[in-house]
Amino acid sequence: MLTNNSAESGTIASAVAALRDAMLAGDGAALDAMTMDELTYGHSNSRLEDKAAFVSGLDGKNAFKAIDLSDHSFQLVGDVAIARHTFDCVNNLPDGKTSTAHIRVLQVWKSVDGAWKLLARQASPLPV
Repeated sequence: MLTNNSAESGTIASAVAALRDAMLAGDGAALDAMTMDELTYGHSNSRLEDKAAFVSGLDGKNAFKAIDLSDHSFQLVGDVAIARHTFDCVNNLPDGKTSTAHIRVLQVWKSVDGAWKLLARQASPLPV
């Protein structure tokens, strides 16, 4: 874990976990609250979403059956945090089937009024 403030890295880790939980729950209000209006959300297939598309794509939906995050690292640069992790998930598909993803994720968080908010996310595929 890369960090220059272990106490603050704990709050970033909590923010990353809260984002995962909100994505699993399809909690649009929580996703809206923890992301910046300027959010750019990059998927591993190069598709980009803004905040509105990201939130509405998950709000009230059961898009994920499971999300597991591992191999965490954090780096603080002033009021910005860089979080990296491996993201393994089981996606719920509209036809009742599932698919999986095994990707590496970079997240950029910014401290706003004492709370960490997601500003950017980019994923890249990993070998299965």
